[in-house]
Amino acid sequence: MYPLGGLLDTESECVNDMSNEFSSSDAGPAVDESVPHSARIWNYWQGGKDYYPVDKEAGDQYIATFPGIVDIARNMRFFLRRSVRYLAGEAGISQFLDIGTGLPTNDNTHQVAQSANPAARIVYVDNDPTVLAHARALLTSTPEGATAYIDTNMSDTAVVLEEAAKTLDLSKPIAVTINGVLGHTNDYGVATGIVHRIMDQLVSGSYLAFSDSTTEDEAFNRAQQGYDDTGAVPYKLWTPEELAGFFDGLELVEPGLVPIPKWRPEPGDDPKDQPTLAGVGRKP
Repeated sequence: MYPLGGLLDTESECVNDMSNEFSSSDAGPAVDESVPHSARIWNYWQGGKDYYPVDKEAGDQYIATFPGIVDIARNMRFFLRRSVRYLAGEAGISQFLDIGTGLPTNDNTHQVAQSANPAARIVYVDNDPTVLAHARALLTSTPEGATAYIDTNMSDTAVVLEEAAKTLDLSKPIAVTINGVLGHTNDYGVATGIVHRIMDQLVSGSYLAFSDSTTEDEAFNRAQQGYDDTGAVPYKLWTPEELAGFFDGLELVEPGLVPIPKWRPEPGDDPKDQPTLAGVGRKP
């Protein structure tokens, strides 16, 4: 396998942590090395090592049309770090449901949350075979907390919540993180339905931390169409108004739904605007 060594080496000291819970069998579908895959391309853009030559080729073609995609990929990771740090610290949330996990890199949800609160409990949700191959490395935890992985489609929200309840207490507030994955549904009603069905089942005081990209940059639109034409799973970009709809029924935390670098930036973060919005909303 071309890409796998780097991540497993960085996480190997925690792989056998007995506080972890595994929600699916180790066996998964075969990884297709002949077609580019978004999780692996995203890993390439974020400076990781977990991709195949076909992913690098597709990623480079995307960059040639829209170089800003690298900044977006890295800023989504920065937003995840900032939002989880806020939720685990200032907001006092100790439970996290990370939907559309993707390949682990640096500052994964459990690492950020448990650095603020060692007793934090995190459940990751994904159904990608490459992510599943990394599940043992992903499932790390402090002794006080817990981390679990659910191998299922995010659209099957009943299964997501049923399995999450084995690790999380659904009678207490939970922070849901969804970053750059809902465009895979290719349908706005389906995408918002996923978010709203999950948030409807959570108690008052729960949060949604969400980011995704917009249709406002023509080069971005062309690059995405070129990627879709490779035979990979297409990805839909949203209008700003559509992105705001994911927060229906929630109270946006300051500074609201804003360009992703402007959501509570930290020293060293990239300040340039990108056609991607991010926000955190609280369920009243």
